Amino acid sequence: MEVISRNATQLCDLYGITEIDINALHDFKPVAIEEIPKMVESWYKWLKTTAEFQEYFADPSTLHRVQKLQLSFWEEFFDADINDQYVATRKSVGEVHARIGLSQEIYLAGVDHFLSLFIEILLAQDWDREKIDRIRRALNKIVHMDMTIIVQSYEHVVNQKITAQSKTLMAMSTPVTQLWDGLLLLPVVGLIDSRRAQDIMDNTLNHISQHHAQSFILDISGVAVVDTAVANHLIKITKATKLMGCECIISGLSPAVAQTIVELGIDVGTIKTTANLKAAIEIAFEKLNMKIVKQ
Repeated sequence: MEVISRNATQLCDLYGITEIDINALHDFKPVAIEEIPKMVESWYKWLKTTAEFQEYFADPSTLHRVQKLQLSFWEEFFDADINDQYVATRKSVGEVHARIGLSQEIYLAGVDHFLSLFIEILLAQDWDREKIDRIRRALNKIVHMDMTIIVQSYEHVVNQKITAQSKTLMAMSTPVTQLWDGLLLLPVVGLIDSRRAQDIMDNTLNHISQHHAQSFILDISGVAVVDTAVANHLIKITKATKLMGCECIISGLSPAVAQTIVELGIDVGTIKTTANLKAAIEIAFEKLNMKIVKQ
């Protein structure tokens, strides 16, 4: 179960955060809050030396707004009111970082910077060892919880983007085109694996249903390799289209591909195949009671 799918109570249980830890942060809050503005200033002084500063914070108004948000973040941290709203705020930070493209390295460097300064300030206090250790444990627990929520939220948004891009690329790699009423064409280029074969089948069957197609041409002249798995995928596609009442014609079979299919002993059955797209179109037009006539 991912951290970001847990509620506040579950997170506190996971990280062992108790009332002792909450009270420890409350004890440290007056000292820490007084130092936070200086810490934020020192952090951005370092950040100005990086390429990320010019990319994300060069605008003074943006910098001022982000610094205010950072102050609010740490004030909320030391309030230590860990409820679902607190968790949602941390998730939002990770989501914003992902959407603007801020690197995880910069965020983690920031966490390390602030935690190190908090520990430095803590050790400078004239408190007994037990109190210092208690506050230090509380800082580590809650900082690491916050960090994990933010990092996982970041990764969740990035993974969503990757999934969306993959779907777009898949759609681009299976461009079913209507050549004529009742006739569809899908030119396939590159490699065919199980996932792509399923996408081809899904996309093809959807278009057959939408366009009431009677013929479908699957042109594989751009497919680099045809092995047993690829051939079986092609056979499944043709059988599925037939169940939809649509005849499938596989075009673009090169001599090498034809020889490979024979050598593999694959039974293509009644599947119609042609050496080139022109021949496949002629067969499809004939089925539609049409023909190409020179003027």
